[in-house]
Amino acid sequence: MLLFAPGNGRRPSQQDKPVNTPNDKSAPAPATNFLKNIIEGDIERGTYAGRHFDGTPGDAASQANAPVDVAAIRTRFPPEPNGYLHIGHAKSIWLNFGLARDYGGICHMRFDDTNPEKEEQEYVDSILDAVQWLGYTWNANGKSHLFHASDYFDFMYRAAEYLITAGLAYVDEQNAEQMRANRGTLTEAGKDSPWRNRPAEESLRLFAEMRDGKHPDGSLVLRAKIDMASPNINLRDPAIYRIRHAEHHRAGDKWCVYPMYTFAHPIEDALERITHSICTLEFEDQRPFYDWLLARLAEGGLLARPLPHQYEFSRLNLTYIMTSKRKLKQLVDDAHVTGWDDPRMPTIVGLRRRGYTPEALQLMCERTGVSKSDSWIDYSILEGALRDDLEGKAARAMVVLDPLRLKLTNWNELFGADPSEPCSAPAHPHHPEMGTRTFNLTPEVWIEREDFAEVPPKGYHRLSPPRAGADGAEIAGSMARLKYGYVIRCTGCEKDADGKVTAVLAEIVPDTKSGTPGADSVKVKGVITWVSVTEGVAAEVRLYDRLFTVPHPGAGEHDFLLDLNPNSKRVVTAWVEPGLAQAAADDKFQFERHGYFVADRKDHAPGKPVFNRTVTLRDTWQK
Repeated sequence: MLLFAPGNGRRPSQQDKPVNTPNDKSAPAPATNFLKNIIEGDIERGTYAGRHFDGTPGDAASQANAPVDVAAIRTRFPPEPNGYLHIGHAKSIWLNFGLARDYGGICHMRFDDTNPEKEEQEYVDSILDAVQWLGYTWNANGKSHLFHASDYFDFMYRAAEYLITAGLAYVDEQNAEQMRANRGTLTEAGKDSPWRNRPAEESLRLFAEMRDGKHPDGSLVLRAKIDMASPNINLRDPAIYRIRHAEHHRAGDKWCVYPMYTFAHPIEDALERITHSICTLEFEDQRPFYDWLLARLAEGGLLARPLPHQYEFSRLNLTYIMTSKRKLKQLVDDAHVTGWDDPRMPTIVGLRRRGYTPEALQLMCERTGVSKSDSWIDYSILEGALRDDLEGKAARAMVVLDPLRLKLTNWNELFGADPSEPCSAPAHPHHPEMGTRTFNLTPEVWIEREDFAEVPPKGYHRLSPPRAGADGAEIAGSMARLKYGYVIRCTGCEKDADGKVTAVLAEIVPDTKSGTPGADSVKVKGVITWVSVTEGVAAEVRLYDRLFTVPHPGAGEHDFLLDLNPNSKRVVTAWVEPGLAQAAADDKFQFERHGYFVADRKDHAPGKPVFNRTVTLRDTWQK
């Protein structure tokens, strides 16, 4: 079943061969998505029908004799490889790959690598890994649709030369401060550059010299010639090329000039025959330049029609997280977190290490929908989607996080010299096909410290010792069930010299073992999880929580570091069921009573189990 239903529009045909299919999982109907209406309308009108594409990006001449495109639509996910992807990117991935899948299209994986100073192969590799982990592929119909903007540098340079020749671009010698001063404001028109009307031949010569490294960084810039009085400041002769003497991670030192993003991006879309270029709302003001540039290059015969169209949607704004790359880098550099994959980070690698699943992220995207209205989504929506996904797939296990020893004082009377009594439980209460887990009850077990109280509060249904009541009458020790085992009655406790309880004493009530005819002979309200002292396995358990204490960290001029949650990570030595010693990295469990946990993908190893808390069983942040 598709995670993203196509709605009432054209359904993909067999010939379309829908691609980029994520891991299947049934889910509730998706929320509103205005982009589906746009795509369905374009398909109905045949807006992009009959266009040509041979699978290789190219200009108008190269596409003229290409076959008709097999894809009904084409979208793209175009990150810049200058950092690790975060949860906001997950929504863009889900949207672009999902729309292509659901409408018989293809989504391109494209690296917008036009800034040599910030881009690295490390980021390229991590981005590809993140997209694949989320369940998507850029391969379709036997072809890879993995592209790089840097592969188009030659065409972009040619396009810039055409604009100069057509009187639509010029080389400017103003410095950045002068250009900024002459740009104007929202209420005042800008001022023409002194070099705005320089002859095209002179601009072509200078542009070639820029390419050949004959001028220093910042000394010259190529600008489009549009309208310095435009109400849209982005049309006031925007810069389209700048000088950068820097080595590119793919192109090496071939180029000394690099295109601006606003110039490169529409060209990339057009060369790849993208139909629907989906961006976040901050690019809305850039759309007029997007359209202007593509129209001029098509008029010059450089790009084939029909041209791509840009659509904007509101980015994913989640409370209690920070997605600014600069601030995330500060968290890493200043050691507030252990790295980009710290389980508290909103990066894809961090969420994955925390135990989040691709299906949970997709489910959250569906539930929040797609709109043009900026709004904040409470983090609990994501956690709720995660719980809903893990509930049906995570095996259960008993774990004691705050251990207190429990001694069963009548063991020998009941079991003699037998050191253990076998117990069993389903791996999952609703999925018998997942099998059964087995473990042993022994004379001493670990229980949670909170499961014993010398003076129990009202309504307490766990273990408490015999004591005198307010009227002096004797109150018997309380009874509770050891889960999957026997009913026990508390008889007392042991303390150290400081008066701290070191062990709880209890007796087994005979013939009350779970799963036997006598199990219901004694009724109790309290059920206690436990782990054998002799057979349990010690494990490092990292109790992660939200990284920030407020919904909008660093709002206004406030220092976001002051909003860090001092309790976002707590490490304890816990005791776990012996079967968990065999867990593999990334295996996910529900630790009964405590929440969902995952075996850490970096530090977990045989003989050294390490588990991360993914999410609690219930939202503990509700007010």
